[in-house]
Amino acid sequence: MKTENAALDAKQERWLTRGILGIGLANLFSDWGHEAATSLLPALLALVGAPAVALGVIEGVADGLSSFAKLAGGWMADRPAWRKPVASAGYVLVGLTTFAYAFAASWPVVLILRAGGWAGRGAKGPSRDALLADAIAPSQLGRAFGFERAMDTIGAIAGPLTVVALVSFSGVRAAMRWTILPGLAASLCFLWLVPAAKSAGARRAVSFVGSLRQLPQPFRRLLVGVFAHGIGDFAPTLLILRANQMLAPQYGSARASALVIALYTLHNVVFAAISYPAGALADRVGKHGLLAAGYAAGAMMCGGFIFAPAKLTWLGALFALAGVHMAVQQALEKSLSAELLGPEIRGTGFGALAAVNGVGDFASSIIVGALWTAVAPAAGFVYGAVFMLAGAALVYSGR
Repeated sequence: MKTENAALDAKQERWLTRGILGIGLANLFSDWGHEAATSLLPALLALVGAPAVALGVIEGVADGLSSFAKLAGGWMADRPAWRKPVASAGYVLVGLTTFAYAFAASWPVVLILRAGGWAGRGAKGPSRDALLADAIAPSQLGRAFGFERAMDTIGAIAGPLTVVALVSFSGVRAAMRWTILPGLAASLCFLWLVPAAKSAGARRAVSFVGSLRQLPQPFRRLLVGVFAHGIGDFAPTLLILRANQMLAPQYGSARASALVIALYTLHNVVFAAISYPAGALADRVGKHGLLAAGYAAGAMMCGGFIFAPAKLTWLGALFALAGVHMAVQQALEKSLSAELLGPEIRGTGFGALAAVNGVGDFASSIIVGALWTAVAPAAGFVYGAVFMLAGAALVYSGR
């Protein structure tokens, strides 16, 4: 008994275990590679003579397959023996398909590669999240998921910055080929550092629908709040568009575009910097309240874009607030889910959470864009603020 207590105390004190470090590094390198490729995708499509609609088709099909793969991946992740193989295969598939963009001669080939890679990315997510939750004491779930989000975002910042340097002297396809290095590093970090899941007993002979039915009621209430927030949480590219519109009359189109890129970089830096502190704070003060506050920060950001003057300092503050909102949301939704779900059902729960977020993201950007076009930009931001506040209220009331 003393030995077990000592082991638990050591686990609680040492939150940065080998498994958590491995998952963090794998995410950093994986995002480094595929975000680099994503930033080059429009240029590659131009090289192969693809029409403008091709990019929308590619991203839409890839995102749709990813959402379905997340649900299926969640069901698979409830089999502990499958977690590491599924997640490992996902990292390998993302790395190889991203590298293969460099050899595509037509946009349908890019579509097949992107769809395959994003399906692998979606399928691996629940297994990776379940392995992360298994590697840490329940009292430290917030900091573990915050660390994972921070590492992921550092990779997302490094990717585009790297290709800016590479393209200037090597060209688009050579820069695409370079992505094999971070893709390989991600796979090796995961395979070498992350331990396999410990068996939770005999394999449960439960169907996919049966697994969904076993999700506990508190977690289902959380999903309602996550969905309410999600259908108001539009893509950050719309923030970029609005900032460009606000700054262009004062700075000119070219300079405004450069300033907006700097603002979006600030957004990502704040996102990376806040993720771990937000998770660690949630472990101390409670996750429901802090997640609700993060959602409310998103609503404040929407309000700011309605009333703020077209000044760089104001826009910098709003992009930073958007980074805080995203950091709290992404770190705490997963850590709170892990807290509410039993180990035997975590995979399905993580898959359901990812799918709900995916549907919300898809709907919100379309609705906000339609309101923006048909009425005014302010109408889209009002819509976003209302649903983010609704999500905050639902999450807070579900404590």
